[in-house]
Amino acid sequence: MSARRFLALALVLSGCSVISIDFTPRIQPLREQTVEGSGTAKVLLLDLSGIISEEPVWTLGAQPPHVSILARVREELKKAEEDERVRALVVRINSPGGTATASDILYRELSAFKARRKIPVVAAIMDVGASGGYYVALAADRIVAHPTTVTGSIGVVMLTLNAEGLLQKVGVAPVAIKSGAKKDMGSPFRGLTEEERAIFQGVIDSLYERFVSRIAKERRIPEATVRAFADGRIYTAQQAKALGLVDQLGYVEEAVDLAKRAANLSEARVIMYHRPREYRSNLYSGGAAPERFEASLAQLSSLLVGPGPRFLYLWWP
Repeated sequence: MSARRFLALALVLSGCSVISIDFTPRIQPLREQTVEGSGTAKVLLLDLSGIISEEPVWTLGAQPPHVSILARVREELKKAEEDERVRALVVRINSPGGTATASDILYRELSAFKARRKIPVVAAIMDVGASGGYYVALAADRIVAHPTTVTGSIGVVMLTLNAEGLLQKVGVAPVAIKSGAKKDMGSPFRGLTEEERAIFQGVIDSLYERFVSRIAKERRIPEATVRAFADGRIYTAQQAKALGLVDQLGYVEEAVDLAKRAANLSEARVIMYHRPREYRSNLYSGGAAPERFEASLAQLSSLLVGPGPRFLYLWWP
């Protein structure tokens, strides 16, 4: 029976009753897919691509509901934690970063998982692992960068808009009724005062110090040395290795082999978690590829024009 006939029959049988049918797609539980190897032991390959944000990824052509990267990573780690056959974790990173808070949460989630399960964690950086993307990689025991990786961009940026001049041109004068002089600081409807700029700079400096201290701790580099090269610039994989930001250059396969050796595994199945109808067949499988670029643009736009200024660990050329 077609959907149209079913609806017509339902209306007839219901008389005057109101029928409510929810056609919203449901989020299905994660499923496990072997993408390489054999054996009983498992190496989980976790994909971390795109903008790091607490907001769900959405695109114009995608169907709701959507799962944020924070929720998905936590869900995958919980599933892996309950499986004793998962003996190592490889985090494949391809991200220019995102919000400072979301980056810090992912770093904490990976660190906590590693502490609870006591299994090796290897980060494999692909095209880009900059700013917040690199911040998350710091939770790994070892960091492998692809030979053509771009990384670094260590620092903080705050994005806001100043549309005051545009509004004056069109004759619009926004009015803010506020309890204090600085209640609307950072508003896109007016410029910053020098005092307000200094306040924001203080927040940025604090977040920068947190980033620097993470690198110093996890990479065992003196903080003074970190500050000397952490001026926001990007680095090639070769430059990053020379600075001690990554351990070696290589491909995803080498990151997997490194994880297996660290877990004392001669053979293992490389697995990925996915939801029904998501493509997972090899080491380079990830999210829905046609949607990723569009989703990244949408997330970047939301970071720029969202409510209030955002403090970002983000490579923003």
